[in-house]
Amino acid sequence: MLYTLAGGGTLCGVAALVLLIVSTATDFWMQYRYSGSSANQGLWRFCINHKCHAHTITVAFWDATRAFMLLAVLSCFAGVVLGLSAFTNGTKNRRVRTGAIALLLSGFLALLALAIYTGVTVTFFGKRFLDWRFSWSYIIGWVAIILAFAAGVFQLCAYQRTTAEPAPSNSPDS
Repeated sequence: MLYTLAGGGTLCGVAALVLLIVSTATDFWMQYRYSGSSANQGLWRFCINHKCHAHTITVAFWDATRAFMLLAVLSCFAGVVLGLSAFTNGTKNRRVRTGAIALLLSGFLALLALAIYTGVTVTFFGKRFLDWRFSWSYIIGWVAIILAFAAGVFQLCAYQRTTAEPAPSNSPDS
């Protein structure tokens, strides 16, 4: 049961890490119509008619979203590495708890990033573009948040199980 919880947490953490990287790096957070053609917008650049351009203006919510997403990726990576290293040293280790905290922090940072992006997008772009929608990278980011939180909870449960188990006694029965 113990290895199942820690292994499930590590597996969810790896999936969350992959999804966080994909959602941060792609240019499909929002789609809208711009001058009669479809346009995509990501954190790093926007694309119109299959030609992509870097964001020329620095907007605070893009910077905040980028920073939180990058911190979430780094924290998730640390949680996965700590979870994997706990298997090499045995799960009765504080690395499982530290990895769980890193994974929960990763989910929280990604949640902050997507909350900022959602709030600004709905209030600003919702009024500017009538035909807009969130795209698949944005949705993958929300799935990654759920997986990161699940991974952290699984690893915390594994750590709690290791600390709750009594140590085997060395005294012989008479």
